[in-house]
Amino acid sequence: MIQKTAVVTGGAGFLGSHLCDRLISEGMKVVCIDNLLTGNLNNISHLFGNENFTFLKHDITNFIFVPGNVDYILHFASPASPIDYLKLPIQTLKVGSLGTHKVLGLAKEKNARILLASTSEVYGDPEIHPQEETYWGNVNPIGPRGVYDEAKRFAEAITMAYHRYHGVETRIVRIFNTYGPRMRLDDGRALPAFVGQALRGQDITVFGDGSQTRSFCYVSDLVEGIYRLLLSDEVEPVNIGNPDEITIKQFAEEVLRIMNSKSKIIYQPLPQDDPKVRQPNIEKAKRILGWQPKIDREEGLKITIEYFKNLVLP
Repeated sequence: MIQKTAVVTGGAGFLGSHLCDRLISEGMKVVCIDNLLTGNLNNISHLFGNENFTFLKHDITNFIFVPGNVDYILHFASPASPIDYLKLPIQTLKVGSLGTHKVLGLAKEKNARILLASTSEVYGDPEIHPQEETYWGNVNPIGPRGVYDEAKRFAEAITMAYHRYHGVETRIVRIFNTYGPRMRLDDGRALPAFVGQALRGQDITVFGDGSQTRSFCYVSDLVEGIYRLLLSDEVEPVNIGNPDEITIKQFAEEVLRIMNSKSKIIYQPLPQDDPKVRQPNIEKAKRILGWQPKIDREEGLKITIEYFKNLVLP
């Protein structure tokens, strides 16, 4: 059997690195491309020396050259947390537009199937709850978060255009909040922020009154859903996430309980356009992929908190 080759853009990031692991475990060769703007070589250092792994430091908004055959491309390159894309607005827009264009060009040249990492942020501050794939969203295109939301919406649009016009095999995953080892402590997301503050003995910061909701999916569950989608025949977007919804205040309290922390919760103003609710409808993933999450939040949190402890504590 001929060994398949997968290209993972953003492969040194949190999700990209876990995907590199999974694809190699499935017997594929993996070419990881990352400019290390928000990625980290520590996430993939265990793969160096593996004959099935190649790392290319490259900015995919420029022409991409990959020698030989390519069967799959998983496009995960992008700043993905608010603290990153608010600090890197132009780069976020460029990787979502120019970068996606270059990656689609590579897929067309190599006759490869491409899977686009999209996001629940395409739904904006949703007026439909839970969010299903047929919902077009409620996004402020000129707000500070618009640089990420609209980059991903454009990426979806050009991906579908390449599918319809050029016949490129495309897949689109809309990823909801995900957590697990290899998250950055300073990435501004709720879980690393809460754990980092608690480990340092600081108060935990909740924005708004904490009544906004999120749904947290453990990384191994997400990777399983993405892998099944990659191998499926579904062209249109599929939500992958955990529908177990929780308020941010409850989530902070849960983290403190698991950590046995004495930190207190303090409140700060809600950032502009911060979504009030976020919960995936995963009926399509269940039906088409036979997928649903298996790791409950407490189990996943314990593993992730241990990972963060090793980063922070000597």
